[in-house]
Amino acid sequence: MKLGNKELKLPVIQGGMGVGVSLSGLAGAVAAEGGMGVISSANIGFDEPDFEQSPHEANIRALKKHIIRAKEIAGGKGLIGVNIMTAVSGYEEAVKASIEAGADAIISGAGLPLKLGEYVGKAEILFAPIVSSAKAAKLLCRSYKRHGGRLPDFFVMEGCEAGGHLGFSVDELENNTAESNEQLVAEVCAELKPYEEELGREIPVFAAGGVFTAEDCRRMLKAGAKGVQIGTRFIATKECDAAQGFKDVIINAKKEDIVIIKSPVGMPARAIMTPLLERLKNGEDFSAKRCNRCLTACQGPGKAVYCISRALIAAVRGNIDEGLFFSGENAWRVDHMTTVGELMDEFRVCFE
Repeated sequence: MKLGNKELKLPVIQGGMGVGVSLSGLAGAVAAEGGMGVISSANIGFDEPDFEQSPHEANIRALKKHIIRAKEIAGGKGLIGVNIMTAVSGYEEAVKASIEAGADAIISGAGLPLKLGEYVGKAEILFAPIVSSAKAAKLLCRSYKRHGGRLPDFFVMEGCEAGGHLGFSVDELENNTAESNEQLVAEVCAELKPYEEELGREIPVFAAGGVFTAEDCRRMLKAGAKGVQIGTRFIATKECDAAQGFKDVIINAKKEDIVIIKSPVGMPARAIMTPLLERLKNGEDFSAKRCNRCLTACQGPGKAVYCISRALIAAVRGNIDEGLFFSGENAWRVDHMTTVGELMDEFRVCFE
């Protein structure tokens, strides 16, 4: 598949998962199989020695380091992308650092990345917004044309079964009233057609959220998607950067453990019910005494019920008692460890 001036041999994107779940190890392994491995920039410097004192500097340093390492692991195959949430502070700096370090693509969601086209400019890097509606895709294309003149190289259409922060209302998520992935993919593809005609090229749509099997992938392709983005299934791989404790939480999760929560960011999110969420549900206060202002929408120390950054860092280290474990709706179907190669082979057949 042609994406801008780059080639993606296998149209499978590994979803960016933070904090620290998808770093250079996982992203590099996915790219080595011909797909797009994606590093999450969210507090990526959490393991740097100066993270507590200088989080911004630690994050930028670690981001560049992981991009370079992932490309080395990939060995010239596939593509290396970076997922940068619009909700993070230092958004523009993360975009620039990704370009400087040689990333192949930037994927951006958790809000509308209205300035992404402007920040990318004429750099030789692909960029893609994550949207959950045709309306959002149209708004972004109009905004990019008006302010930057450059349209996205592809879109990720994320449905309601995805993990982490979600672009749907709590009512839609809890009452299953959101549109299906197939409907949303078809609507986004239709919305992009005029822009494709203007450009003289495709703007491929990758379907995300709930893509668990090759059959799911085929359904998305039939609806008009050119590829898929998969997140949760990559957690239970040997190459995933998270601790084994995190992987075990995914493997041991039951269907009733998958819940919708309200994130301190102000958005609904999907996670696995673990002791931290149980205690929060019972009214315990975990408001942070310190805050590194990693999220622009966070209410800050003493106001947010808990620090999402610290909870996600605890999770990636395998701390089941204090961690927040984001996952897709189908996490309960993951029941064993595998490898990136085996997982990619499952989906490779859809594109042969």
